[in-house]
Formats: sequence, C-alpha cells, structure tokens
Amino acid sequence: MSTHPSRVFVARLLGLDVFDPLGDRLGRLRDVVVLSRGTRGAPHVVGIVVEVPGKKRVFVPMTRITSIDQTQIICTGLVNLRRFEQRGAEMLVVAEMFDRRVTLADGSGDATIEDIAMDQHRSKDWFVSKLFVRRGHSMSPLSRLRRNETLIIDWADARTEAPNEPQAATQFVATHEDLKPADFAEALQEMSDKRRFEVASELQDERLADVLQELPEDDQVEILSALDVERAADILEEMDPDDAADLLAELPSAQAEELLQLMEPQEAEDVRRLLEYDEDTAGGLMTPVPVILPPEATVAEALAHVRREELSPALASSIFITRPPLETPTGRFLGVVHIQQLLRFPPPEPLGNLVDKSLEPLSDQAHISEVARTLATYNLNSLPVVDDDGRLVGAVTVDDVLDHLLPDDWRAHDDDAPIRKLGGRIG
Repeated sequence: MSTHPSRVFVARLLGLDVFDPLGDRLGRLRDVVVLSRGTRGAPHVVGIVVEVPGKKRVFVPMTRITSIDQTQIICTGLVNLRRFEQRGAEMLVVAEMFDRRVTLADGSGDATIEDIAMDQHRSKDWFVSKLFVRRGHSMSPLSRLRRNETLIIDWADARTEAPNEPQAATQFVATHEDLKPADFAEALQEMSDKRRFEVASELQDERLADVLQELPEDDQVEILSALDVERAADILEEMDPDDAADLLAELPSAQAEELLQLMEPQEAEDVRRLLEYDEDTAGGLMTPVPVILPPEATVAEALAHVRREELSPALASSIFITRPPLETPTGRFLGVVHIQQLLRFPPPEPLGNLVDKSLEPLSDQAHISEVARTLATYNLNSLPVVDDDGRLVGAVTVDDVLDHLLPDDWRAHDDDAPIRKLGGRIG
C-alpha cells in the first residue's frame, strides 16, 4: 500500500519532542484531541496535548502546527500555557479511542483499535482517516481463522461501540508504561470518570497504588470506591501506610473498617495506629516504616537497606538506630546515622559508633509547625518520631510536610494558591 504524503499514525508520535520555529523545545506530545462529527464523517483533529516543563499538559491547536512527521513536531511559538481541559464532544485519541471495540462494516466480526492515522486535507485541516485494528471474537468460522489478524481500514468501514460501553485499556497502559506515577496520575485526571475507572482496573496492584498516591483525595476516593472491595484492600496494602491512612480517613467509617478488616493484619495495624493521630501532628504525618537497624549492624548492612528501590530519597537519607524490637514501636531510640556518614567509614564499621546523638527526636504529638521548623532549622530530609516511652514510632519526611502544607488540590492546579499558615514562623 502506498503511503499518503501527509499521513501520520498517532502511536508513532507519542513522546516526540515539540519545537518552536527557532528550534527551542516546548515539550513532549502525550495525546491528540479530535472532535466527533457524529454521522457526518471522520473525526476532525483539532489539536495535540503537549507536556511542557513542570509536567503540565497544555493544548496546542493544529492551526499552530507547521510541520508534523514521525521524527518531530514544529509549531509556532504562540502557545497558551493554560492547563489542558477537555471540552464538549472532544475525545483524546490515546486515552479514549485506543482499545475501543468496533464492528467491521463488511460483517466479518469485531475488532479493537490499536492505532489511528490522521491525514491533512487540501484545506489544511486534519482528519482521522484510517484505523489500525486487531480482529476480535466473531461467530463466523471464517473469521475465527483470522482472529488476532491486524489490518488497516478506513474510518467509514467500522462502526464504533456506544460511548457508555465498557472499553479495554490494555493499549493505553502499555503506551504509558514508562511514565512516572505522578505523570500517569496527571494523564488520569484528564479523562472522563468512566475512562479513568477502566484504566485503573487495567493497572497492576502495585502500579495503581503508586498512581493513587499522586492523585487528589477526591479522585483517590472515587477510584478506590469503584473497585471490588477485595481488590481495594489489596491496593491499600501496596500503598505507603501514611498514604493509606490518609485515604481511609476520607471514607465513611463503616467502609474504612471493612477495608481494614480485609487487609493483612500487620499492614492494617500500621494504618490503624496512624489513624489515631490528629492530622496536624507528627504522628499524623509520619510513616511507620523507616529504615531501622540495631547499633551492632554494620555500614555495609545499612547501605544495602538504603539501596532498596521502593525507598524515597528522603527516607533513604537516614538510618534510625534502636534497641530491639526493630519494628515500630521499637525498643529505646538511640539516634540517627546519616547516609553521608556511611560513605565515610569502612563497610565493617558498627553503626553504634556513628550515631548522631545530638538530633532530638520529635514527640508523636508535636504540631506540624514544630516539625517544619525543625526540618528547616537543621536542613534535614527526615526526623525521628517517638512516643512518651522513648520508642521510635516512625519518621516524618520533608515531602510529607510539603504535601500537608500545600493546598488540598495542589496536584490539580498550577496557580499561586497560598501555602497554609502554620501558626508561627519557621526558621
């Protein structure tokens, strides 16, 4: 088949850099926006969604695109940097059309959209022209022989399913596999509720837990509540205990208790302890699973622990030294070993010789203002939190504090909303 001179397939554009006429990079293409024309013809391509620095996604109209091919996209420098919001009959190709089931007009069965081609007409407007599809199930014996066959068909040769029909999300998840959880969460926020639930259902438990932690609380509640209760409990187990506690605190008490009962007892116990604290205290902010080792452990053992991939940089910056037991609440808290100290001593050196005893731990009842002030004063990434008996119960990290101080909807907005007041000066 000959190639149309101005035809491009959307899947091949994903992740391409978008440049202005001077060659300066504006961002990276993440999706294509089309406008349905109902029964009047193929959808009109109205623009692209570009991820600009700061992980914000903006809309660039096709009228601003001066060149588009499989290697790069060039547009005029006049780009509105307001965050993209989907409107009216607009559809996102990757988020909403990939994985959509269609019925083939020749009667040979159904198929699933895996890619979409768009052509530029003489009018300079772009339209969806072709569908790259994979055949699905059909009752025809002949069609069963061709199941999983891929083919390119005209838009007019397929009838799409009703908008409210369930839609798979395999292609979308595969296409966005390389996205960091925060960026994947941003993509979810641009979708309709229906599509958001479909994509969430397709994700593995660990991936969905990571993504949920990056969403605003209202979206977290909606997605978790839409899941089967058994799976919702599995997701909570995969989340960091402090994030799971924050999410459960937003649910009706009966629903939260049901989920806690379904969780593994040890995981549920950590979350229950966090739920007992006021949200403005060190106990309400902390994670109960920092890196904890006895004084007899060596530098080599400590380095092995902080290399764990699941640890955040803030938690990996400090090792908390306690007497057994080593699970919170621990035995008596002895002090902290900072990661820089580990790099200055030989592997066999006991951690007990490196303990920083000058750093006073926080009480689990300390107010957020004291937590923030202490972190700022000593330029720390994390702080130990102890109970009245001097036992380590967790650690507060600087990102926990920032997440608490920023507006509740900070993930969904990029304005200059003020930071919450602490009731006192910091630093």
